[in-house]
Amino acid sequence: MSTETRITEWLATQQAAMLAELEAMVNIDGGSYDKAGVDAVGARVKAFCDRYQIPVETIAGARHGDCLRATLAGGDATASGNARQNIVLMGHRDTVFPKGEPERRPFKVENGIATGPGVCDMKAGLVQNLFVMAAFAQFGGAPGPLVGLFTGDEEIGSPEGRPVIEATARTARVVFNSEPGRPSGAVVTGRKGGVFMVMDIEGKAAHSGGNFEAGISAIEELARKIQAIHALTDIPRGITLNVGLVSGGQSVNTVAPWAQGQIDLRYIHPEDRDDIMGRIHAIVDKAQVPGTRASLTIRGEFLPLAQNPGTDAVFGLYKAAAAESGFETMGEFAGGCADSGFTAAVGAPTLCAVGPVGGKAHSPEEYLEVASLVPRAQALARAILKLDSAGI
Repeated sequence: MSTETRITEWLATQQAAMLAELEAMVNIDGGSYDKAGVDAVGARVKAFCDRYQIPVETIAGARHGDCLRATLAGGDATASGNARQNIVLMGHRDTVFPKGEPERRPFKVENGIATGPGVCDMKAGLVQNLFVMAAFAQFGGAPGPLVGLFTGDEEIGSPEGRPVIEATARTARVVFNSEPGRPSGAVVTGRKGGVFMVMDIEGKAAHSGGNFEAGISAIEELARKIQAIHALTDIPRGITLNVGLVSGGQSVNTVAPWAQGQIDLRYIHPEDRDDIMGRIHAIVDKAQVPGTRASLTIRGEFLPLAQNPGTDAVFGLYKAAAAESGFETMGEFAGGCADSGFTAAVGAPTLCAVGPVGGKAHSPEEYLEVASLVPRAQALARAILKLDSAGI
């Protein structure tokens, strides 16, 4: 019996175990700012790895969830002399949901559909990666060291995880990011980059009836800046600007002394980032209401997952592995951002959304197709086994 057969047949028996692990993870609070909760999910990751004698390194996070890096020896790391030997399986443990969400709507399965906070984005991907690593731990066959990277702050731009992700990717021959497979069953071969910013504006308070002329309205300045920022949107180039949150003012009868707008920038081409950021800074720096002052702070940032020959080769390999595992897949471009942009930017051939299939992420209707758990894990394992023959 071949190694591939042993691995795929073992995975075929693991759906119930996968669901049990997924249920435990989903029912743990794990919003990006809930370090204790994200680390509790990490404790389950470590406990799983311990059962299969897979060593786990912890890179502590100061404010957000720790990064866990599980490493399983494989292949001959010295054979080629190439520093890029590692086969990286990546995923994030944090979710976007508030404290108490798992208690309000815990994990459940009905008619082949699993629901619960983070069920597809992306705790199912974590479970998939763990079981694929367990399969190789038992049966061998990996053509290089397998590295499972489990981060804790992706949903807010990976402010602490990014350096760990980039360092890991610099030694990677390939990265598979197990974000959820698209509802169509497709994987993601390209993503937009994103910059998340806060614009703060200072004005001057005054009574809006008795002393209006002495006031300087920060809200008026914010309104004018929002119009200018939104005007930078260029749909044909894939550039969008959205001021999605606004706040400000002291009272209805006070000229507003402060205001704030939170800005979301999305773009496709790396060279567009600096151009648009320069235009945003110019808008922020120029006061349209005399006497106001404004500042801009970047809160988080993702790089685009740019398509390249390396990405194309990995997708071709995965597509063939998927067909052998019983399903067809396509490559899609996604407007959403992910950590896969960081790995691609440092030169690691990267394929995203190889996790189990689901949809409606970040909403109460988030779901996972249970029947996709095993085939997607088998496809990932087959793709890993055939890296050498594909010349990747």
